[in-house]
Amino acid sequence: MDFIITNRTLCLDNFEKRIEYFAKTKEHSIILREKDLSYEEYEILAKKLINLCAPNQSKLILHTHIKVAQKLNIKKIHLPYPIFLKEKDSLNNFEEIGVSVHSLEEAQIASKQGATYLIAGHIFPTNCKKDLPPRGLSFLTDICQAVSLPVYAIGGITEENYQDIKKAGATGACYMSSYMIMPIPI
Repeated sequence: MDFIITNRTLCLDNFEKRIEYFAKTKEHSIILREKDLSYEEYEILAKKLINLCAPNQSKLILHTHIKVAQKLNIKKIHLPYPIFLKEKDSLNNFEEIGVSVHSLEEAQIASKQGATYLIAGHIFPTNCKKDLPPRGLSFLTDICQAVSLPVYAIGGITEENYQDIKKAGATGACYMSSYMIMPIPI
């Protein structure tokens, strides 16, 4: 199963209807990222998405906001590597702990410190990281070979290069921009 990472500011249509559409497919887990929201705003949006995902038994993962996840009894969290390091001792009640990594060292440390999956990137050129060169498939291969956790690739993943990330050892992919702007029937 792949991940959809939300970014409502990219949507050209109704964000909540878009998430509801993806929740109905059950083909992806949804990571509620939304970096620009305050704690309170994030909590309100998380509650809405819980209500959209629950009827379809679609997996919703909260991003960064550990206290919101605990308050709403969401047992799945995804964290940037620095936050994971700082908070790793307070994550015992989570069933899934994802960590974004950008180096082999980060992947190895996160793997040993309690992460249950990793998101590694960015692999290919992407508009989200225009000023940073992609890390490439060799970076992804190195991480996949170094850890025993599922590793998901992020950054510029398309249908055309999906098999390349799988050959590199990735469990799957993460999609943000393309899934926030692709035409869907809503």
